Amino acid sequence: MIETSQTLLKTCFADYHRQHGAKMVDFAGWEMPLHYTAGIVAEHNHTRRAMSIFDVSHMGRLKITGKGAQDLLEHLCTRKIAHFNPGRSGYSLLCNEQGGVLDDIIVSRFERHWLIVCNASNREKVIQWLQQHAAPFDARIEDETFSTAMVSVQGPKAIEYLDGVLPEPPSAIKRYHFQVQNYLIASFTVFRSGYTGEDGVEIICGKNVAQMAVNFLAKSGDEKPDGLKPAGLGARDTLRLEAGMPLYGHELTESIDPISAGLDWAVARDKFFVGSEAIERIRLRVPERLRLGLEISGQRIARQGTKIKNINGVEIGEITSGTLSPTLQKVIAMGYVQPEYVTVGTQVLVDIRGTDTPARVVALPFYRR
Repeated sequence: MIETSQTLLKTCFADYHRQHGAKMVDFAGWEMPLHYTAGIVAEHNHTRRAMSIFDVSHMGRLKITGKGAQDLLEHLCTRKIAHFNPGRSGYSLLCNEQGGVLDDIIVSRFERHWLIVCNASNREKVIQWLQQHAAPFDARIEDETFSTAMVSVQGPKAIEYLDGVLPEPPSAIKRYHFQVQNYLIASFTVFRSGYTGEDGVEIICGKNVAQMAVNFLAKSGDEKPDGLKPAGLGARDTLRLEAGMPLYGHELTESIDPISAGLDWAVARDKFFVGSEAIERIRLRVPERLRLGLEISGQRIARQGTKIKNINGVEIGEITSGTLSPTLQKVIAMGYVQPEYVTVGTQVLVDIRGTDTPARVVALPFYRR
């Protein structure tokens, strides 16, 4: 059943999604699969047990060229990237002058250009931000989102499987590195990265070979219990939440800084970038709120915006993401609270639709492979 408007953007894999019974939804202006016939929980569990393939073509892919491309990215990225050799990727943030997060991105260095992968909902904002700062650096920004496709293959069996499928074994690629490979006349890039808490790769290829590529990758198909099966945005969200990974629009926004978000490790202290002075001031004082993980009693899920209270019933923060963890069989959530309540083991209350439900602060991530 397709529950979307005809005006939505479509990825190259629209026919593939329909053939596999996908329920399609509007996500950031794109028609995307929420889940397939097996359902979110089955797709989640299959990814944890075996391997799944996700269409992530909606994410922005921005090529940065010119003599000043590296200097532009150093000026804007919270991470130091000048030391990246070709074939290296890294997680970073783009911040505004106040230190708020404009987007979290993956930056990759090729031989003659750089690539940013950004969130679908922020693609136009990121392009404008890059263009706004590009002129003094002799750098050019090209949006390759619509000329390419991107899939993610994740799970404990993913690398072994892909070693027998791809021209070059991805097991030889280090984590957060990538390799350009060729098959017949097609060139594609294999990144050892992902957003599920499992091992795996993300692959970018040209739009004209995308359908052939996904059919080639998924040749093991549904006929094998541990074969490569499709998974949608629903499982992608529950997987990343178990892995304690922030999601833009939930744990990250323009009003949330990296220190409060627990992403200090992704912020260089020995370079200037847009927002660095504001972030340093935040470091020198106690943030007003910090991100934390919660295990919540019972089976009721705490959605974004749900209030968190101390044991005396005083409001201290709110939930940003929550779910019933298919792996742990517990209700888990992330949120922000006043700093004095983030110690692991602290007991709090979560107001789930008018009922104060006991919860306990736990360490992130909830799940570690």
